[in-house]
Amino acid sequence: MLLNYLRLLLLPFSIIYGMAILLRKKLYDWGLMRSVKFDIPVICVGNLAVGGSGKTPTTEYLVKLLADYKIAILSRGYGRKTKGFIVADGAATAETIGDEPLQYHQKFAGVTVAVCEDRVSGIKQLKENHDLVILDDAFQHRAVRAGFNILLFEFRKLGTLQFLLPAGNLRDVFSSRKRADVLLVTKSPVPLLHVAQQAAINELQPNANQPVLHSYLKYGDLIHLYHNESRTLESIKDFEIFLLTGIANPAPLIEELEKYTKIIKHEEFRDHYAFKNDDIKKFKSAFMASTKKDKIIITTEKDSKRLRATGFEDLLVDLPVYYLPIEVELFEEDKITFDELILNYVKSNRRNR
Repeated sequence: MLLNYLRLLLLPFSIIYGMAILLRKKLYDWGLMRSVKFDIPVICVGNLAVGGSGKTPTTEYLVKLLADYKIAILSRGYGRKTKGFIVADGAATAETIGDEPLQYHQKFAGVTVAVCEDRVSGIKQLKENHDLVILDDAFQHRAVRAGFNILLFEFRKLGTLQFLLPAGNLRDVFSSRKRADVLLVTKSPVPLLHVAQQAAINELQPNANQPVLHSYLKYGDLIHLYHNESRTLESIKDFEIFLLTGIANPAPLIEELEKYTKIIKHEEFRDHYAFKNDDIKKFKSAFMASTKKDKIIITTEKDSKRLRATGFEDLLVDLPVYYLPIEVELFEEDKITFDELILNYVKSNRRNR
């Protein structure tokens, strides 16, 4: 109830924000603000809301799909403590490049991962030595005219009333979806009923040439934060889970874990939160105080990058602390369509080097 009153108080500011967004949109559409197009394939993965729609696993899906090409991933590097253009190397941490770029860098050895607030400048420094650039979270960055825009919408949010910032979590107007080449509905239920697919299409009202495709999350085995050790989710059946998250939307993760146990104690922080020693000490104390024999600490893969990078090993190394990787997968017919669109775009726009 209090949150609803707060939304009402902030609604006038959302209207002002929306007017500013529409004006900026028109300035780009009219050519009064410059948008740069590059002579190599540039794929943008974005969304209209603030976080939580699945951009990171979707970007990783693209990397695997386009493994035959020389790929660069360019991100802003949200949450980093540095500025300017930086290419990830062996010394990279979440503090220097951000947690998501660090995840890409550590997962894909043959991919260049870079961060830069100015996407135009970043692409200029990458384009000569790469076949394509994937822009992570840059749909609103109109200074770059990406050749292919993938716009994500979380399944459970479709059909719900959403507001622009600051009353809600939308950072762009809904009409901006018309710029996208593909509208990808993420975190869909499995199985996906036809009526649900049609509801998404009715909600998004795509252009004639805009496919609405559906993806879902696929969870892997739990991986220990420090040791070369893994275990299945089935192995923690009826365990007491101490869940530590600093992501935008932990609800799908909780739903997955509830398939194996109902005893989940969740310590939730905001997206990209920089964990502090006191946070970890308090969380560890709660874990140690539990008298249940079968218990485990679980975090997300993105959070694991910040936990490893900020000197918490002395506090956590002797504990059963694991992260849970996720992947994006598309339903069979949608996968064929999506893969074909991406591969054809890159092939037809690849520059001869």
